[in-house]
Amino acid sequence: MKKLAVVATALSASLTALLSGQASAGIAFISNEKDNTITVLDIDALRVVKTVPVGKRPRGMVLSPDRKTLFICAGDDNRLDVMDTTTFQITSTHETAGPDPELLDIDHAGKFIYIANEDDGMVTVINAADGSVRGEIQIGVEPEGMAVSPDDSIVVATSESTSMAHFIDIKSMKVVANVLVDTRPRVARYSPDGREVWVTAEVGGSVSVIDASARKIKRRLTFNIPGVRSELIQPMGVQFSADGKKAFVALGRANRVAVVDTGTYETTNYILVGQRPWHMDFNADRSKLFTANGLSNDVTVIDVASEKAEKSVPVGRLPWGLVIKP
Repeated sequence: MKKLAVVATALSASLTALLSGQASAGIAFISNEKDNTITVLDIDALRVVKTVPVGKRPRGMVLSPDRKTLFICAGDDNRLDVMDTTTFQITSTHETAGPDPELLDIDHAGKFIYIANEDDGMVTVINAADGSVRGEIQIGVEPEGMAVSPDDSIVVATSESTSMAHFIDIKSMKVVANVLVDTRPRVARYSPDGREVWVTAEVGGSVSVIDASARKIKRRLTFNIPGVRSELIQPMGVQFSADGKKAFVALGRANRVAVVDTGTYETTNYILVGQRPWHMDFNADRSKLFTANGLSNDVTVIDVASEKAEKSVPVGRLPWGLVIKP
């Protein structure tokens, strides 16, 4: 009996250690636009933990600041699905997200969610706690990108057909500036210091670097990849290194991620990844960058220090969004 008790204790300890290890592992959530699922990927083991059914055509996602909740745009169902990031269960849905929600962002207090409604040229603002609508803001045609400023004073929304970045005052919920960018803008992202907003343009093949205070374009970046036709270079997602000295730009059908020196605005490298990288995110210490590759149905892991792709992992069909819970 004593021996059995010792074995049971050892097994219990091993199980506890295993579960503890699983809990501490970084988790990537990938929205699979064609499968109507979220792939839950252990980014340390590079193993799919779970596949979660969600609403139709999931695309944009954002984590709450405490990382306990994931908000998922289900575009064809006109709603947000709300996931518990510990249990991976869908705990509620918000039917107040507006028509065809695509991308979204949340303020740093975790109170308000800003949603781009592609079908009606609106930004819908909802309360994160219960999904009740705080307001609607009319902007240009086909909104997509959404970025809350580091000080929570401004949200920047892009409109694809209007080719603009709209600066919205969060307090008054009014548009205070419109900046004309290149054709079909996709993502807007603030630089780590909050001084710039980088806006990618899929059809224009460029990135507009906007002075966040003056709200004027200070630099327009273009890309040239030997052997790749210019029309295949389609900038999408943007992420910045931990020190802010490098920007990584997903180039869509060019199957590359560009590395840009943020001091000189020169492109220093092109990293070959899967087919049509779209959105990206870093692990906790920003030593690895993960790309969602829509046409090869996988996620590529990039080592940031060496700027080399290390491995690709199969996920669902047409992966679009990717966010990581450290």
